[in-house]
Amino acid sequence: MSKYIIGIDAGTTGIRAIAFDHDSNILSNAYSEFTQYFPEPGWVEHDADEIFDVTMAMIKQCVEEGNLSFDDLVAIGITNQRETTVLWDKNTGKSVCRSIVWQDMRTADRVSAYNEKYGDKYYGKTGSSALTNSTGPKIEWIMANNAEVKAGIEAGNILYGWIDTWLIWKLSGGKAHVTDFTNLAGTLMGDITILDYCDDMLKEFGIPREILPTPYVTGGFSVDTDPEVFFGHVVPIAASSGDQTASAVGQACIKPGMVKNTYGTGSFMVLNVGTELNADIPIESGLFLETANDIGEQHYALEGFANVSGSAIQWLRDGAGVCTNAKEAEELANSVEDNGGVYFVPAFAGLPNGSDPYARGTIIGITRGTTKAHLCRAAIEAMAYQVAESFEAMAAYGGVELTAVRADGGGAKNDFLCQFQADILGVPVERPVITETTCLGVAYLAGVNVGFWKDMDEVAEKWQCEKRFEPRLSEEERKKLMAGWKNAVKHASGWLKGF
Repeated sequence: MSKYIIGIDAGTTGIRAIAFDHDSNILSNAYSEFTQYFPEPGWVEHDADEIFDVTMAMIKQCVEEGNLSFDDLVAIGITNQRETTVLWDKNTGKSVCRSIVWQDMRTADRVSAYNEKYGDKYYGKTGSSALTNSTGPKIEWIMANNAEVKAGIEAGNILYGWIDTWLIWKLSGGKAHVTDFTNLAGTLMGDITILDYCDDMLKEFGIPREILPTPYVTGGFSVDTDPEVFFGHVVPIAASSGDQTASAVGQACIKPGMVKNTYGTGSFMVLNVGTELNADIPIESGLFLETANDIGEQHYALEGFANVSGSAIQWLRDGAGVCTNAKEAEELANSVEDNGGVYFVPAFAGLPNGSDPYARGTIIGITRGTTKAHLCRAAIEAMAYQVAESFEAMAAYGGVELTAVRADGGGAKNDFLCQFQADILGVPVERPVITETTCLGVAYLAGVNVGFWKDMDEVAEKWQCEKRFEPRLSEEERKKLMAGWKNAVKHASGWLKGF
């Protein structure tokens, strides 16, 4: 049988494992959701032990359903939801508390206090303002509110990591405690100017460096699995990555000026800006300054994000009962000529780019004639509006011309969304043949690291466009729609401060 690579995407709501051959063909694809916990309003938690168990099950399912052999597995790459905490006992190998997910809002007051104290002082180092996404305040919160965990840290029994760190530690039988530097973006813990942790921030949040994984640039490590853990086989884990920079590799955005957007639980736009970062980007841009995944010459990237994208459709399905699935939402959106004046600001976890943690979800413009079709259309359009705001900032500060956007993730399968995105951006949107680009990207990184593929240029040549969406709106129509969106955002702003 042919040799293959497995890319694992440990996402926010589930685990996906995909096997790729040398020609980037998908040999097998396994996916399963895991449990989401919401113990308090605005809180989101995961069980890291469950995440590991589901990961192992998906790897096994991927191999078995593809009629593959572990003997032909060349390497593994792991990409993950970023900024989500994992703390575990290094003696028992079990997590010691639930993971606080990147979407969690419990640190809103701490984040606001940090920004008032420091403003933009550390923005050029850490690459972001303080957001509720940020990991540093989450770890601080755990140590302040869980005496048992704090005692375990002080006794030297507990380790910290992101999801990739946790999975690698478990798969290696506890031999490796590592992460890729792309996972430090937005955490307030990394210093992008030296590619290491920021000592000032570790001191600010009271985090001992000793509990943290060693950060590497992409391709800087390769760790063998423990055969007692990994189905009796030794396989190199040859890459890990933050999910969005891995997706950029899967979209072949390895040259300056190339940009992708992923429509997943949230929406994430990444622009490759080359080997140097613009030193004059203001904190008001709302962008992350981060490393790009590249094996070879080190590149940097700008990233804009919205916490809620596809999860707005999930809410329409599960919370409001408006539709039964994403396809029905698209069909309903297409059944009306326009949004009927309705705007949906899905600020379930604050506003896009973390600009206002006190905002909350708002549906505005409802009349007696509003139907569930208008609500579905407004929710899908909101996904595009949020991307447009990041696009505007990137165009202003990226130092490169943005001429097209490559779209991926579950939402990219939605023709209505891709067309509206092109309309509201005023540039083409290109959808690749393979839309699961996070798995593909980290598979490429692992494969290049072990010599399965020659270099990044070889894997970039494999990218294929499945469909290209050209903008159709006039500039006047585009500005009118964006003005309506920005007005709706104003009404969602500061909701929790209004009482």
